[in-house]
Amino acid sequence: MKTAVEKLNPTLAKIEVEVPFAEFKSYLDRTYKNLAQQINVPGFRKGKLPKQLIEQRTGYDYIVEASLNDALNDFYSQALGENELSPLAQPELDVQSQPTVNDREADVKLNITVTVRPEIELPNYEGIEVEVDEIKVTAEDEEQALEALRERFGTLKNVERPAAKNDFVTIDITAEINGQEIDAANDLSYQIGSGTMVDGIDEALIGPVCRRRCNFRDHAFRRRSRGGGCNH
Repeated sequence: MKTAVEKLNPTLAKIEVEVPFAEFKSYLDRTYKNLAQQINVPGFRKGKLPKQLIEQRTGYDYIVEASLNDALNDFYSQALGENELSPLAQPELDVQSQPTVNDREADVKLNITVTVRPEIELPNYEGIEVEVDEIKVTAEDEEQALEALRERFGTLKNVERPAAKNDFVTIDITAEINGQEIDAANDLSYQIGSGTMVDGIDEALIGPVCRRRCNFRDHAFRRRSRGGGCNH
């Protein structure tokens, strides 16, 4: 098999592939063999059907097309490897020549156009000096980093005291309007003071007042629905 590459631009290559008939013939023979297993003709054992009868049933052009489809991946991979190309997309194929009824031993000629990885030439970087600003770490920076590690790897423990800011609590919360429940959620983990839930929940959870059940109003929600409350 012969190949030649033309770079249409830095990322687009055209590969011309020429496969001698003698090399393509093995794919034709394999197609004949597969079809002989599939076609049943009275008087012939499966797999022993002559090529002439196979061609009568399928047509020679179909046999060539099936053989070419079988061979294309091998031809394409070999062409990429010989020319050290790395494809970035599916190729476009243009068959220029193939065996026909009138020329059964014609060579296979293909044009393959494909997007490829561009060749990048690095400039000479020896002798280049790079200045890096000195990093100053304060005691506050260190404390923030340590606190982040504590929060990341720390474990939660149950304590017997009123809840305080930054504590994690497990809550069941129920939303009501005029005494009618409209929504509820159970076993929610919440860090007091994080501000990730409804307004007013932090004040309701902190201190000795809230032990097992407490009520509070979400004023933003009240402006929308004329009143509301949550229990946990």
